Amino acid sequence: MWKQITLAVVAAGLGFAQQPNDYGDAKSWLCRPGQHDACNIDLTTTVVSTNGSLNRETWAEDPNAPVDCFYVYPTVSTDPTPNSDMVADEAERNVIRQQFARFASKCRPFAPMYRQITLAGLRLRLASGGGGASLEHGLQYDDVRDAWKYYLDHDNKGRGFVLIGHSQGSFVLAELIRQEIDGKPVQARMVSAILPGATMAVPRGKDVGGSFRHVPFCHSASETGCVIAYSSFRSTVPPPANTLFGKVADKDMVAACTNPASLGGGSGELHAYLATDGRTIVGTTPPKPWVAPERAIDTPWVSVPGLLTAQCTSNENATYLEVTLHPDPNGKRTGDIVGDLGGNGQVLANWGLHLVDVNIAMGNLVDLVGQQAKAWLSKTAQAARGK
Repeated sequence: MWKQITLAVVAAGLGFAQQPNDYGDAKSWLCRPGQHDACNIDLTTTVVSTNGSLNRETWAEDPNAPVDCFYVYPTVSTDPTPNSDMVADEAERNVIRQQFARFASKCRPFAPMYRQITLAGLRLRLASGGGGASLEHGLQYDDVRDAWKYYLDHDNKGRGFVLIGHSQGSFVLAELIRQEIDGKPVQARMVSAILPGATMAVPRGKDVGGSFRHVPFCHSASETGCVIAYSSFRSTVPPPANTLFGKVADKDMVAACTNPASLGGGSGELHAYLATDGRTIVGTTPPKPWVAPERAIDTPWVSVPGLLTAQCTSNENATYLEVTLHPDPNGKRTGDIVGDLGGNGQVLANWGLHLVDVNIAMGNLVDLVGQQAKAWLSKTAQAARGK
């Protein structure tokens, strides 16, 4: 009996001899239109102004959204095996709250469960010198591909779609684009792809090449069929030589960086949505008081307009999204955010602000999905009239 259990665990971890998931089963999805699921949450936000005033911001999904969003979540599973099971735990529900549910104001939400590389599995890979790129091959990719095909066959019906990922999810979606979308008829339906927290390569001075053959990186909100990709670092803690993001091996390539706060280039304000209690996609770091004197905030989310700006830049180690904080000189509002990996006062600089890559730009990304959806619908309508 124990031998059978051991073999089953090894098979699950290595990703072979596994049966395909049934994506016709509602339990195989964290979010899917018409279900009461992980996307049905409270996204009410307290807007904390520079002067310390607090205002409430409500939120509502759009059940009639004109396009779809297909989301693949990052490495969050706390299952002890190298690959996760298909049971939704608090880790998976939390990452939906952190990174995806808010997009339902602009698109119909689809978020499949998949047997991802777990946190334990990732630690093993990093300890053995394995890089993030290996996350795009194996059982985890096969599951997402199967979920994608089920979505196309049963739900898409010719609608435009946005692909959204982060970290492992971005690596897997990049491979999905290469294998199932790039250069194929379905590419015409891709509104955009949002792939932060994973390094995407592009030839120096070009918009396409590298990671994708025919899919460019975005330069404006009216551009469709393009990719938004970045990895964020504090301006005060730039990528070190051992950075995990923003560096490619090919000397003729650079890491793509598209600033969600200013797709056309330069600096722009980040519209962040941060958990009031300091929770991120993995773990919780209690934040400093949001205002001074401290007052209770009874919403699960906080927005801090004017606190964060970003621009794409490079140093000798990487190309990345440089995030600058602008604290209130009068001290009426917090001047910092959580999101660094580390402990005991030590920051793991090579991870940057990976834990909050999506949170710090959430408002920008949601707005971009809305704008790009309108542009895609307009282009599609014009093409139909021209036939």
